[in-house]
Amino acid sequence: MKKINLFIIFISLFAINANAQSKQDSVTIKHIYDKELTDGRCYGWLDTLSNQIGGRLSGSPQAAKAVEWAQKLMQQQGFDKVFVQEVMVPHWVRGDKEVGKFSYGVKKDKQTVTAHICALGGSIGTGDKGIEAEVVEVHNFDELKKLGKENVQGKIVFFNRPFDPTLINTFAAYGGAVDQRGGGANEAAKLGAVAVVVRSMTDASDYVPHTGAMHYQDGVAKIPAAAISTKDADALGANLKAGTVSFYLKMNCATLDSVKSYNVIAQTNGSEHPERIISVGGHLDSWDTGDGADDDGSGVVQSLDALRILRLSGIRPKNTIRAVFFMNEENGLRGGTKYSDLATKNHETHIAGIETDRGSFQPIAFSINRSGDTLSKLKSWLPLFEPYGIWNIQHDDGGVDFIPLSQKGVPSLELVPEDQRYFDYHHSPLDTYDKVNKRELELGAAALASLIYLIDEYGL
Repeated sequence: MKKINLFIIFISLFAINANAQSKQDSVTIKHIYDKELTDGRCYGWLDTLSNQIGGRLSGSPQAAKAVEWAQKLMQQQGFDKVFVQEVMVPHWVRGDKEVGKFSYGVKKDKQTVTAHICALGGSIGTGDKGIEAEVVEVHNFDELKKLGKENVQGKIVFFNRPFDPTLINTFAAYGGAVDQRGGGANEAAKLGAVAVVVRSMTDASDYVPHTGAMHYQDGVAKIPAAAISTKDADALGANLKAGTVSFYLKMNCATLDSVKSYNVIAQTNGSEHPERIISVGGHLDSWDTGDGADDDGSGVVQSLDALRILRLSGIRPKNTIRAVFFMNEENGLRGGTKYSDLATKNHETHIAGIETDRGSFQPIAFSINRSGDTLSKLKSWLPLFEPYGIWNIQHDDGGVDFIPLSQKGVPSLELVPEDQRYFDYHHSPLDTYDKVNKRELELGAAALASLIYLIDEYGL
């Protein structure tokens, strides 16, 4: 009987202590949110990055300027350490504005329509005269293969597969369409096509083309690849149903020699386990058509403000915390790869990599590429986040820049904002500072700081 009573007392004390700790965590997280929402700096930092530096394509002068700005900004915040990691990055340039138009009808009834296009990142140019050829439309690679070389050779292949509108998660819809952008030129070139035009990766209906990375396959002829706006894609598809259509495109893009660039890193040293590292970050580079405010200027400034707010809140982390501004996520992932390689070379112990690269909108969840006990532990923290609009912690892929590190066994997490508007702006001229809501941006920074606090306190 005495043993049973002692067991009951032990369980009761454990529950009381756990409840007290939960209340203390709640108070700490409330303080983090209060500090960020009253003294956040990320929105002002993003103003400078977006409006004074602008689009920051890897290898560009703007990317180099962004590295200098980031390093100076980090040093001004008084972190324990600020350093850079050298990385060679691709240098692709867009050149003069692209020209696109398509023609249908015959003889005196022939009509020509201007199409809103942009070169896909990494594409070759067309030459000064441009390219004009008959168009064939497909929705996937299987349709392309069924056409065969006899129906594709010498023509321009038009990939016209839209986002699946029934998928509520727009990132899932993007994932179901993006293969035609990345590999469409290779598949079309294998059958003798002279160029490809790809429906923009967005569910918006407008005349705004969305760029993005494509790649060439060794041993396959390189042909130009362009994105076309969704409204122009719809018009092109409709005219193809009525008869023959020819397309003219002219692009002046080119790939130059690789350029030296840098990851930029701010660090707060751990008070108990300085050898263990929690990293939070986004990518400093962006596409050149907008100013990269959402993709991913918002992510880097949120990451840095999260570290600043932790310090202002009087939290001295047990583990070392880093804010990482990765270079070259958009068209190479060389910054993420370099970060992982140097972690191995320097025998670093990383316990988590947290990415924010899904835009600046209202944060609603976290994801982690782990299941089982780790996921269960994260889910146990959900009541602490629910007052701030975060209602889910889910098993999903982590952030792209942390993929190389996660492949070595490091848990990869990601902040998940509301996503219905993200692909309206993604990789387009609409990705600009005026689309960012100050409060939503700061809520994201506070969420990151709170998650870092919990991982630092309790581990994964």
